[in-house]
Amino acid sequence: MTAVADAADPRLADYTALTDVALRRKLEPAQGLFMAEGEKVIRRALAAGYAMRSMLLTPRWAAAMADLVAGVDAPVYVVEPAVAEQVTGYHVHRGALAAMARRPLPSVAELLPAARRVVVFEDMVDHSNLGAAFRSAAALGVDAVLLTPSCADPLYRRAVKVSMGGVFQVPWARFASWPGDLEVLRGAGFTVAALCLSERAITLDELAERRPARLALVFGTEGDGLTRRALAAVDTHVRIPMDAGVDSLNVAAASAVAFYATRPR
Repeated sequence: MTAVADAADPRLADYTALTDVALRRKLEPAQGLFMAEGEKVIRRALAAGYAMRSMLLTPRWAAAMADLVAGVDAPVYVVEPAVAEQVTGYHVHRGALAAMARRPLPSVAELLPAARRVVVFEDMVDHSNLGAAFRSAAALGVDAVLLTPSCADPLYRRAVKVSMGGVFQVPWARFASWPGDLEVLRGAGFTVAALCLSERAITLDELAERRPARLALVFGTEGDGLTRRALAAVDTHVRIPMDAGVDSLNVAAASAVAFYATRPR
């Protein structure tokens, strides 16, 4: 561990006024960086096989994470909380950041052979919702998360943080085109079910009772829901029964309900 007192120290460059766009561009895109924040998230990133480039710790967390520090082959910089805030531009309240190397993404087709239940997010742009959905997917046994080209980045700092490392536990990939690539799912034997409000929607209970051998659950963006083209391309429409005049749930909450209802029995 190396104590650093100057926020302008060039060794802290990965953390200086960090933005996720800047991190992805530090190296070639396939070799870009992402930030893991907090002890649990850092440990889960390492356990998932992501390589650490460096770590930034406040003194309190340097002591608490001594075992982790001893096991990594990367520089560890210890700074006071005020210096950490100067460097990053925000309050690092968890006292621990790690610059981690990205890995090349698998293709959708590569993830399907071993999967029985997958989720598709169309154009989800809220990083907190995406992180929460990944956390639910990890907790409730979803085999893969598939994203449309315009979806937010699961390795964005906020998404990683909210997921509590769930983004490292569930394999994920991006479709090359949408919704045309839904045919890849259908060709692999998946029943493709869209969560939406439509007149022809069956209830989530009915879908669960059918117990499809392979199931892909499709969710739309936070405000407008699924696009017409996506709704036309899926096999069935599904709704979550609601009470008290409520017509819909936040997409992260709705996905958690659907993951639980369709879990293998």
